Amino acid sequence: MNAPLRLVLFDVDGTLVDSQGAIVSAMTACFQAQSLPVPDRDAILSIVGLSLPHAMARLAADQSERIQSALVDGYKQAYHAQRLEQGAASSPLYPGARQVIEALHAQPEVLLGVATGKSQRGLDALLEGHGLQQHFITRQVADHHPSKPHPSMIETALAETGVPAAQAVMVGDTSFDMDMAAAAQVAGIGVSWGYHDRRVLTAATHVIETFEELPGALAKIWG
Repeated sequence: MNAPLRLVLFDVDGTLVDSQGAIVSAMTACFQAQSLPVPDRDAILSIVGLSLPHAMARLAADQSERIQSALVDGYKQAYHAQRLEQGAASSPLYPGARQVIEALHAQPEVLLGVATGKSQRGLDALLEGHGLQQHFITRQVADHHPSKPHPSMIETALAETGVPAAQAVMVGDTSFDMDMAAAAQVAGIGVSWGYHDRRVLTAATHVIETFEELPGALAKIWG
């Protein structure tokens, strides 16, 4: 009997790649361009995973919608400029990420996908820069969905792949990822190396310390 199709969805920033330097730099640039105080590093990293309008609404809650929109545009421009200048080096893969992705991709019954607060342009450029563009069959981005933790990204990925929720897993580093997984009724695997403290990953089914632990966590979920 053929094994059932299974789907592993990954968050990107703080899960697959360590982009905190690029994120903090771009956020600093856009706030300075508006002559606003720059939020501290912890505040900036706390919003990673949200779509940019939601992130700016939190970081600049006392500013008008016009200023928040200008911050969003400034961030996009600054981040894009960094990516053009530094390439994949601006967001390096975490240790073990490539090996585990390739091993999972080699299993015929396992489909891989992405659910990220990044834009389509940003995600495509990142995957191409790391040579991983062929590994992910479904790519859900902020351009087409409500911000996490709304379950839209996961629900669309399930619909695109035909995989039932019971055979899907969301892997991410933030409470937004784990709450999104819970809302979509899929298992969530939290990672400890990202931008949210593991203590807030309360909706996670498992929390792992290294990428090498991911296959074992998947085996526990799927039996």
